[in-house]
Amino acid sequence: MTLFASARQQWLANPRRDLLAGTVVALALIPEAIAFSLIAGVDPAVGLYASFVIAVTIAFVGGRPAMISAATGAMALLMVTLVRDHGLEYLFAASILCGVFQIVIGLMKLGRYIRFVSRSVMTGFVNSLAILIFLAQMPELVGANWQTFALVAAALAIIYGLPRLTRAVPSSLVAIVLLSGFVIWTGLDVRTVGDMGQMPSTLPMFHLPSVPLTWETFVIIAPVSATLAFVGLLESLLTANLLDDLTDTPSDKDRETRGQGIANILSPLFGGMAGCAMIGQSIINVTSGARGRLSTLWAGLFLLFLILVLQDWVARIPMAALVAVMIMVSIGTFDWGSIVKLRSTPFQSSIVMIATTATVVVTHDLSKGVVLGVILSAIFFMRKVGKTIVVEEIETPEDGMLRYRVSGQLFFASAEVFAAAFEHHGSPRRVEIDMTEAHLWDLTGVAAVDKVVFRYRRQSAEVEVIGMNAAGQSLVERVGRHDKNHLPFGLSH
Repeated sequence: MTLFASARQQWLANPRRDLLAGTVVALALIPEAIAFSLIAGVDPAVGLYASFVIAVTIAFVGGRPAMISAATGAMALLMVTLVRDHGLEYLFAASILCGVFQIVIGLMKLGRYIRFVSRSVMTGFVNSLAILIFLAQMPELVGANWQTFALVAAALAIIYGLPRLTRAVPSSLVAIVLLSGFVIWTGLDVRTVGDMGQMPSTLPMFHLPSVPLTWETFVIIAPVSATLAFVGLLESLLTANLLDDLTDTPSDKDRETRGQGIANILSPLFGGMAGCAMIGQSIINVTSGARGRLSTLWAGLFLLFLILVLQDWVARIPMAALVAVMIMVSIGTFDWGSIVKLRSTPFQSSIVMIATTATVVVTHDLSKGVVLGVILSAIFFMRKVGKTIVVEEIETPEDGMLRYRVSGQLFFASAEVFAAAFEHHGSPRRVEIDMTEAHLWDLTGVAAVDKVVFRYRRQSAEVEVIGMNAAGQSLVERVGRHDKNHLPFGLSH
């Protein structure tokens, strides 16, 4: 595919659906951006400007078309202490440094390693975010009047019912427009977007952080920036993986990593805070029919238009309509099949999924849940692979001769099983260990071979290790001890 054809596919494959989906996303972004600003302890304008700048930037430089990036709750929670102790200008500086860290990670091409996150961790990540999205709507419902619940029910009826009649227009957009018109016409006493906070009335202006360029400043912001960079990339790349599956299309994880860094450098330069991909808004975008970069660009541009030009009208949108949209997102995001298949799924996979989900929900910290899931996956994998090493004794007519055939992976998790599998009784004159079907991975594996060989040599036996591949042979030559002993030892293919 030529460069022009690729650009056309990513930008103009279906402009009508992209524009409609981006419109829904922009409407849903406003209350969330305001809420996340309040969480971080900054003015609502900071979150709204960030959402505009990041969305527009990532549309051009991101690696996953149709993914929405903006100010997020996961990032806002990490900013609270810095803003409280040092002020907004230090947050701007920390956001820029966060972007620099992400660009470096992208240039080192580390983003691609997100593929090592197991399916069980991905499922736990998706389920936990679905639960958190749902729980985030509870403040709007707890203690609300009956009219609010009636509006939410009506919006959900439109969202799920309209697609049975037509898919020409996103049902979420129709629900927001109809309920807004109804509330304005009837004057119902329900919470609106305007109750969330004051929206800005001017364009974002270029602004350099007003902080001293000293080592002390770096020491203050670097830990926060590093954490923001890690959490932001983790959420962005996992969201990209999810959209890859939903749309059955690939994405460039290294480009996405660099793109997030560029966006997070530009955002604070125009009065915004650091952000990352938003799973909820991305799901809204994709389920509304978006597949191209135009949807992300339009979401950012229309957001700015809404808050500067139509803010009086936007302020009158009932929160009940947006709550219904987010409830739809949480229901659609949750992997219900993972619950149904719990009994048929391998026990270890279920443990990883449940642990990831529970940790994120309890701590409201995506990174803790995913890191725990990755660690558990690695432990279960190593235990499983560690048991695959097989040492088989081969019968031989020669008296005083022992011959063994080793197959499997020899590394730190299987070294103990390997060493224990050899019989050290009797007084063999000669021992042959055939490793043609085995692979030696690390120093612990080499140490295990050393251990076995020296045990036999202490019985005055001649030991020969044969069949080791080139990688294993190179490792033994560098760090092994038994091949450097004066007693006979052979490495052959």
